[in-house]
Amino acid sequence: MRTTAGKLADFEARMAKAQDPGSERSRKKRDAAGRTTPRQRIAALVDPGSFVEVGALAKTPGDPKAVYSDGVVTGYARVDGRPVVVYAHDKTVYGGSVGVTFGRKVVEVMEMAIKIGCPVIGIQDSGGARIQDAVTSLAMYSEIARRQLPLSGRSPQISIMLGKCAGGAVYAPVTTDFVVAVDGETEMYVTGPEVIKEVTGETITSGELGGARQQEANGNISVIADSEEGALEAVRDLLAHLPSTCFDEAPVLPAPSDEEVREAHELDAFMPDDTNAGYDMLELLAQLGDDEELLEVQAGYAENLICAFGRIDGRTVGFVANQPLVYAGCIDADAADKGARFIRICDAYNIPIVFVVDTPGYLPGIAQEEAGLIHRGAKLAFAVVEATVPKVALVVRKAYGGAYAVMGSKNLTGDVNLAWPTAQIAVMGSAAAVALLQGDKLAAVPEDQREGMKKMFMDFYDANMTSPYVAAERGFIDAMIQPHQTRLALRQALRQLADKAATDLPKKHTISPL
Repeated sequence: MRTTAGKLADFEARMAKAQDPGSERSRKKRDAAGRTTPRQRIAALVDPGSFVEVGALAKTPGDPKAVYSDGVVTGYARVDGRPVVVYAHDKTVYGGSVGVTFGRKVVEVMEMAIKIGCPVIGIQDSGGARIQDAVTSLAMYSEIARRQLPLSGRSPQISIMLGKCAGGAVYAPVTTDFVVAVDGETEMYVTGPEVIKEVTGETITSGELGGARQQEANGNISVIADSEEGALEAVRDLLAHLPSTCFDEAPVLPAPSDEEVREAHELDAFMPDDTNAGYDMLELLAQLGDDEELLEVQAGYAENLICAFGRIDGRTVGFVANQPLVYAGCIDADAADKGARFIRICDAYNIPIVFVVDTPGYLPGIAQEEAGLIHRGAKLAFAVVEATVPKVALVVRKAYGGAYAVMGSKNLTGDVNLAWPTAQIAVMGSAAAVALLQGDKLAAVPEDQREGMKKMFMDFYDANMTSPYVAAERGFIDAMIQPHQTRLALRQALRQLADKAATDLPKKHTISPL
């Protein structure tokens, strides 16, 4: 080993061992399950040949049996030519659990992301804390978590959940901006089935407790893919809609010309004649942007509110839209949480928000009150007011009560409010209003005349209260537009707001409703 050739050969041997350092048994188990290695996962995510590894020969200090990498592969790379830092757990080394060297490696690349300003992508497949390392493992989790704060809202952080993740291995991911999972593979929970059975006596399978669909329903998953390849593609798609830092511009893509979008006459026939008929809001959103491509976030959670990235005029926008097919588009507590978080993400990365409004109000009911609709609903309003990015609202049908207010209304800091002639803007719908205002009169008339009188009251209310022209006359709507004018109108509004600047009173930070 004293010769140069010997030293080079030794180095090559060590590097070869470091490429897949797990035990033969662990590697065979992984291969039999058809799972990829952490380096294969990174290679499939980033631009070909761009990954530069850091810490390949790192080991746990003081342990003669220590294994290279310490359970995590870390480094720098590029995605679509833009810099990122990336780390991937190695389940074949200490079960992908966090030890001191593992923690230091992840902290190293996170600090690089803080210095240079770039996204952080974590490929998670971990058993959690390394029990034999005792408090050291917990300290390393804390060190990693501490680096998430300076990155939060400054550069995108994305977690890809591949395999089972427990304990501390789920806290860090849910603190990132987006969590991407694979249906049938991802499982995540704070405590696993065995611990739950030991402590509480409850019996549940791992999949039932922490499977991707269950955690999506719990509000912990942003995007679910059908495969590992699909999950990696979803991450690339997310990055394509986001800037590298809050000080940069998101990628701008070629877009149709104004002439091509000037008269989208198919929109004139979109809205059903029956004001209570359902329709799929996703179909409408697909017709408002540059193309039909939408990247929906938390699609399986609070489905009555759609949060999705799209593009208008070549630039990323965030759509926040009511879904009439679910609860008639009412906003419930979960939808308020979902909308507030998405709005804050858009605001952090300077992505304009387009509200598409068709909601009869906040969802009433005892269950909603018990779920904390008051403070969770207020959280959505708080996020709307707090956001300083351009905010454009398009009222296509119902816009009632407090739900109207939080969906980008001018009085809650919406910049431009547009409405179709089909819009209905009021405190509440005609049926509820007539019952409240004219209930005694209706009860006093003969039953055979009651329906006719109720219709008369409702028609009067619709003409004088819910008509969008009432809101337009009072200055709460900037412009009434024909549906076919919508695509161009949205472009013009966003261009007008491109240089919007807003400042707040000096203070440390706001105090959002819980």
